Amino acid sequence: MATNAAQLAEANVQLESIERASIDELRSLQLQRLQWSIRHAYNNVAFYRTKFDQAGVHPDHIQSLDDLKKLPFTQKSDLRDNYPFAMFAIPRQQVLRIHASSGTTGKPTVVGYSRGDIDDWASVVARSIRAAGGRPGDMLHNAYGYGLFTGGMGAHYGAEKLGCTVVPMSGGQTPKQVQLINDFKPRIITVTPSYCLNLIDEFEAQGFDPRACSLEIGIFGAEPWTNQMREEIEYRLDIDAVDIYGLSEVMGPGVAQECVDRKDGPTIWEDYFYPEVIDPQTGEVLPDGESGELVFTSLTKEAMPIIRYRTRDLTRLLAGTSRPMRRMEKITGRSDDMMIVRGVNVFPSQIEEHILAVDGLSPHYQIELHKKGNLDSIKINCEVASDEYDRDKVGQHVAKRIKDMIGISAEIDVTDVGGVPRSEGKAQRIVDLRYV
Repeated sequence: MATNAAQLAEANVQLESIERASIDELRSLQLQRLQWSIRHAYNNVAFYRTKFDQAGVHPDHIQSLDDLKKLPFTQKSDLRDNYPFAMFAIPRQQVLRIHASSGTTGKPTVVGYSRGDIDDWASVVARSIRAAGGRPGDMLHNAYGYGLFTGGMGAHYGAEKLGCTVVPMSGGQTPKQVQLINDFKPRIITVTPSYCLNLIDEFEAQGFDPRACSLEIGIFGAEPWTNQMREEIEYRLDIDAVDIYGLSEVMGPGVAQECVDRKDGPTIWEDYFYPEVIDPQTGEVLPDGESGELVFTSLTKEAMPIIRYRTRDLTRLLAGTSRPMRRMEKITGRSDDMMIVRGVNVFPSQIEEHILAVDGLSPHYQIELHKKGNLDSIKINCEVASDEYDRDKVGQHVAKRIKDMIGISAEIDVTDVGGVPRSEGKAQRIVDLRYV
């Protein structure tokens, strides 16, 4: 880790009044905004009006935060079924911006923003960068992708609102990224953790010591990453690495942010987004502290309110520490990323944990799922850290760890350096070849 400068700055920063509010004040504001959001959705989105009526619930029935559980869930398929603009609660002509998912598994999910939504989004991202240790006047190198993906523009507008100087680099052109970091000397980088590892490799390939560069803070999101990967990035880049959370259906980056003084999981900005955790099988709301699927309801969104959206992200809600708002445990998996291999439930984060624990392996990996007869099998492609290591030995070591700790037998293919495909954005961790 670089220094404690960011942590000391965070401890002394002037917080917004809501960041210093009592729990009672926060809950009162949430209820007021929740009632407005539900009524706004019911009155202006046919999908919600139909769903609420079918469930026998009217906005007037929401008299407490606990009443939210009376309402039905919203799922990604609902957004696709209402493609492109039927989820909008304001006329399309008043929608200032549209973002969309990649649509790799069907129609993209489209989200819209009013002028007020764009301002709110910039505000929560600015708050997030400040919680990460960023300050007005800092230079921020933004390596999130620009375009329909929310990451690039979300981070950009928030950084400008905070008063940062933004370098809108986007993803790709890895050698140029390293050149500009060396020449411009930014203090902050916003980037996916997997692509940050590519940048570190490029620093070293060009003969530079990444620990000697100007970066002090890394704000990482858009994909699950483990604390082991955090340690790897912090050591190799000598920075404070913190987690930002968001998803386009709810807003984009800035729904929650890890505070640099604690690094104990992202604080949810509960004045804008109301969280629940549910049992993914039954839909039952779970008490704080129990693990399940994260659900969000927007409290201020005008163009596209979202009510009880099932994120598929697995976590638990924890009491606030740096702020009165609740934290979420660091997300390292999604219910739809879970692999079932011969009856054993496996998440990519579990594989990553053991790869990073083996001396001699780089943090780059990709998982392949195959069929052998009637049975599923798993192959893990990883790469040796340098030529000085014996590939067979490190492969046997990680295979034993995975067998002993997870309970599955995996074929391990340890390639030379550079043998695992690199990502310029979100890493593709799983390649399912079972039905090809």
